[in-house]
Amino acid sequence: MSSLKNRLNQILPRITSDEFLKSKGLGNEIAFYIFDYPPEEEMEVRKHIQFVLNYLKKNRPELKVKHINLFSLLVDYLKSRNLLERALQIQKTKGDKELLKALKLTLDGDKIARVFIDAAEPQTQDLVIISGVGNAWPLIRSHNLLNNLHSHMGKTPLIMFYPGMFTGNGLRLFGRLKESNYYRAFKLVP
Repeated sequence: MSSLKNRLNQILPRITSDEFLKSKGLGNEIAFYIFDYPPEEEMEVRKHIQFVLNYLKKNRPELKVKHINLFSLLVDYLKSRNLLERALQIQKTKGDKELLKALKLTLDGDKIARVFIDAAEPQTQDLVIISGVGNAWPLIRSHNLLNNLHSHMGKTPLIMFYPGMFTGNGLRLFGRLKESNYYRAFKLVP
């Protein structure tokens, strides 16, 4: 069995344990977890996330789980602000750099964290799952989002599926980009 498959198979027992759901053993740490994986395995991970969500819905219906696709959240946010078409036009005519400059204030980390919290409603959930991190880059940087979510998530566990590497001290998107310092999360499974 592949290493990724083995790690994927450890997710369900881990996230359905009382210890995990009640954030036991974390001390004063926040209940943020990263499941990192090789970006070329994106489709396999997407299928597994859907499998986990379906399993929980059918076999653990008492658990309230919210899945947020970061890219979809971003698109919906830009639509709600009537900025999506303009953003697409800027990207098409002027490129990524100008798009990032034009959206800098709109996609401020604190603003996006508030949009995320409104969508996730962590106070009513047992677990929040984030996917779509790679698709949302470079518009949203995952370490920036996580830093801005610290004060909003309370004790609700959050899992970010991350196409890249998490060393425990930093995140390296796609395993290629410069590492962004982030150390306040735990590996979901080794």
